[in-house]
Amino acid sequence: MRQELDVEVKDYKIIITDDEISKLIDELGWFTDGQKRLFVISERVYKLYNEVLNIDKSELLVLKDGEKEKNFKNYIKILTKAEELGLRRTDVIIAIGGGVIGDIAGFAAATYMRGIDYIQVPTTLLSMVDSSVGGKTAIDLGGVKNIVGAFYQPKRVYIYTKFLETLDKRQFFSGMGEVLKYAFIEDNCGYKHPLYLFEYLTLSVDKFLNKDSMTLMRAIEYCLNLKIAVVNQDEKEAGLRKILNLGHTIGHALEAKGNFRKYTHGEAVVQGIFFIMNYAYSKGYITYSYYRLSTELLEKYGFKSQIVKKGSELLKFIKRDKKATSKGISFIVPSNKKRVKEINLTLDEVSSLF
Repeated sequence: MRQELDVEVKDYKIIITDDEISKLIDELGWFTDGQKRLFVISERVYKLYNEVLNIDKSELLVLKDGEKEKNFKNYIKILTKAEELGLRRTDVIIAIGGGVIGDIAGFAAATYMRGIDYIQVPTTLLSMVDSSVGGKTAIDLGGVKNIVGAFYQPKRVYIYTKFLETLDKRQFFSGMGEVLKYAFIEDNCGYKHPLYLFEYLTLSVDKFLNKDSMTLMRAIEYCLNLKIAVVNQDEKEAGLRKILNLGHTIGHALEAKGNFRKYTHGEAVVQGIFFIMNYAYSKGYITYSYYRLSTELLEKYGFKSQIVKKGSELLKFIKRDKKATSKGISFIVPSNKKRVKEINLTLDEVSSLF
């Protein structure tokens, strides 16, 4: 099965396929014909698929996995390798891996010679439904996630779902955290017709947990259609695109507080969603019925709310978030079934929560 989605911003395609991974290099060879190439690949993916991909080692840079690797040192490694290969503005960087690889390789492409082509090949569920699409590229600095970055759209995205067959359980559920997020924002996204993702996820729990191929492909397609609809309307997060941050203000703080080891990104985002669902219900933004439906959906996928305790020191990490200002912090809050809104809380109001 093969699906092609179009992103109007910079006019590029997303290919979703359950083809064998061996076909990927042929596709990339055809699409990048005549260009010099630098492949930036996750160490884990390289160990699993080196023989299948059979990438020329002279074009290859392997980076270790983990959020800690999204740093200036590895950014410089990519730029140095690109210069050694003689890449010019007409050439291309190809990222093969999860969100860390995609973010840092994309940022290198955005800044090398003031911008060269790059291609995203996401290999985790999280990167397939989120970071590989939309043009956000970044690295971390001083324990703050994505604090240095650029909006820079890829030339193409290739999603080969066969990569998910070797994805470990924890990383799979990390991706499910972002999939579930889309269920709570669908009606804000402005897609041309309802996708009923909330209902689809509710009815398909067993198939998801068993990694049913067709179920995963459909969910990836639904999530990307919603994200594309948002990005087409607001490429650089001036307004609507902020809804994609549901759960992320708390989530990023939890990741940083845990030194990027205690929580994966998706796990932290889900805890952020639990927190903001509780807040929304306490303030009367949502009904008890929707609050229960939402939290039960998260629980069906094996997630449990972990209460953020007073005096948890989470506030100091929240204050360092990109969305924080000297006056307060922006939060995306559920406001109705499958709808959210932005609210701004003063630092005193945020402090009272923690």
